[in-house]
Amino acid sequence: MRREGLGLLRAFLVLVGVSALCSVALGTRKGNTSLDQRSHRHRHPGHVSLHRHRQRTGKEGQVLHRSKRGWVWNQFFVIEEYTGPDPVLVGRLHSDVDSGDGNIKYILSGEGAGTIFVIDDKTGNIHATKTLDREEQAQYTLTAQAVARDTNKPLEPPSEFIVKVQDINDNPPEFLHGPYYASVPEMSNVGTSVMQVTATDADDPTYGNSARLVYSILQGQPYFSVEPQTGIIRTALPSMDREARQEYDVVIQAKDMGGHMGGLSGTTEVKITLTDVNDNPPKFPQSVYPMSISEDKVPGEEVGRLKAKDPDLGDNGLVKYNIIDGDGMGIFELSTDSETREAVIKLKKTVDYETKRLYTLKVEGSNPHVDPQFLAWGPYKDEATIKISVEDADEPPVFIAHSYTFEVEENAPEGTLVGRVHAKDTDVANNPVSYRIPQYTDVEQFFSINPEDGMITTTRPLDRETQAWHNISVSAKETGTHQITKVRVNIKVKDVNDNAPEFATNNEVLMCETIAPGKLIETVSAVDKDEMANRQHFTFSLAPEVAHNHNFSLKDNRDSTASIYVLRKGFSRLTQDVYFLPVEINDNGFPAMSSTNTLTIRVCSCDSKDTILSCNVEPYVLPAGLSTGALIAILACIVILLAIVVLFVALRRQKKEPLIVFEEEDIRENIITYDDEGGGEEDTEAFDIATLQNPDGANGFLPRKDIKPELQYPIRPGIGRPAANKISRYCGFKWRDRLWVVDTLKMLTASSASS
Repeated sequence: MRREGLGLLRAFLVLVGVSALCSVALGTRKGNTSLDQRSHRHRHPGHVSLHRHRQRTGKEGQVLHRSKRGWVWNQFFVIEEYTGPDPVLVGRLHSDVDSGDGNIKYILSGEGAGTIFVIDDKTGNIHATKTLDREEQAQYTLTAQAVARDTNKPLEPPSEFIVKVQDINDNPPEFLHGPYYASVPEMSNVGTSVMQVTATDADDPTYGNSARLVYSILQGQPYFSVEPQTGIIRTALPSMDREARQEYDVVIQAKDMGGHMGGLSGTTEVKITLTDVNDNPPKFPQSVYPMSISEDKVPGEEVGRLKAKDPDLGDNGLVKYNIIDGDGMGIFELSTDSETREAVIKLKKTVDYETKRLYTLKVEGSNPHVDPQFLAWGPYKDEATIKISVEDADEPPVFIAHSYTFEVEENAPEGTLVGRVHAKDTDVANNPVSYRIPQYTDVEQFFSINPEDGMITTTRPLDRETQAWHNISVSAKETGTHQITKVRVNIKVKDVNDNAPEFATNNEVLMCETIAPGKLIETVSAVDKDEMANRQHFTFSLAPEVAHNHNFSLKDNRDSTASIYVLRKGFSRLTQDVYFLPVEINDNGFPAMSSTNTLTIRVCSCDSKDTILSCNVEPYVLPAGLSTGALIAILACIVILLAIVVLFVALRRQKKEPLIVFEEEDIRENIITYDDEGGGEEDTEAFDIATLQNPDGANGFLPRKDIKPELQYPIRPGIGRPAANKISRYCGFKWRDRLWVVDTLKMLTASSASS
């Protein structure tokens, strides 16, 4: 049925649209001037006419042109969502030059031409071939043109016209931001605004009632109402109580067509919460609360709790408790638990069963935050009575104080009185009490206590700098019972000025050799282990033995620092690389303490910008031109060479042969071939052969010339280096050994030269 109704509605709208098109087209054509005006009045109401330019002759044969529009265009309308069996006729194009013989061809171009809109090129009829949706595209811009069919020559200038999609009510209202959440104070007056909801309709608001919305409430009555035109939700009942119901689910409907039958609708849900106001006074569940406490309880012990109920929330539900009357006001105190919001009754003073056995308190609970709007609903407070009974108990000794704090000066002699603790038996018997310091609280046994009167004394001098506080415990025991009470004793060691000041840092001072006289090289400060706080002040001076030195001076800055200056120039590390400057430091304690501290000043080499390069003296001892690595390499080679020589000597002695002998073996066995040619000057420059020829002469010893070595074998001609072989045998090693020595010395010489 609904579909049939929509079909009838659409058919009705099509007829209305066609009638409107006819009236618009006829009304438009009444203002057009045309050669064929009478015939235009009988044409299809949705058409576009083409006109030629008319010519007339002016004075003296001048041709005057009156420019007229070639296309007289109208706005065509097409109803959206049309679902008829045939294409919808949008309109018709017609030119004044069209005589109906088919020689004119009509062309359509622009948005949707050929796909959505098609034209009969002979008659100029334009049809819509597809269903159009105004919400997708509201209008189309097209261009019409008339050309000669045989030559395609334009007969009229092209012109644009618009096809508008006429709206129908095919879109329901929508709430874009739902569901909604709102709140309103409880007990609000009728008509209090809660919130405004707004729906949107995609239909054309300028045409008909398709987008004219009316709001109504479907769910949430009789508590709330909605304004039909604005969508503002308001309260409809007075005295809505949050404590009875806090949340409401309201359904709002928006309907188009002005709310009339046949309109489309949309709904949304609004969750409304009532916020709390202080409209409820606190109330104690009981009028009388019985409580009890044992007489052995110490002040601060909890006696009991009570709570007044208030259904309000947050600050509106806060309850403040006070003791307003009773004979126990001075014995008990009241506080509020921050988490449970309960009134906590605590013992303020000790109670005695033998003295008084029952106390009465009157407690009031009230709201600290009262809403003036609801003052008439008051009073916002309630009262309750507490009866506290005291129970008998065998009590242990009770110390007069919860804890004790004493002071004693450091370095005080053994037996100095620190203080006294006191406990008593609260029972009727009033038995004597004995005192003791548990050893685990005073491991080193700095203190002792008189077991009878609780006097605490020192057992040795105390040092504040070692331990400033001593925290011990003292236990009290009643005679004849096993009940023990302990108390905390905190002993502070008072400071005495018994520590001399000293340098704050012990760093060396580095100074350039080229430093100028009067230059500041260091600012020194001091520290003192004594507890002087902000009153501590230090003075500096040079020790008497260096007070008149010519190297450095000291200036006291009077702010617990001192500046060290240079008096002369010309410092040299070769002469002296380290200076020791004794500085005397005094504090302002009573009695005053002083100490002498030595400042170490080291002379360093610097570049032209006074940047320290080195503070060591080794580079001055090293030979010029050789690095440390090169010297180490040379020394290693010399050690290896000496080790080889010693090894040869040891082998010779083991064989019991003299160093300078001629071996009995054939000398030819000792001759080797050497691939290198004679070095000539290179060999003589690299190594002095005369040293091998006369090793004794090199050491200042000349052999006797009247003794000549005898040759065991004759020298054969053609054998290379016989003289050298003799020298080698004379020196105690073979020719190949000499070559190795020569090559080694060459290598060492080359290494030294490169270094």
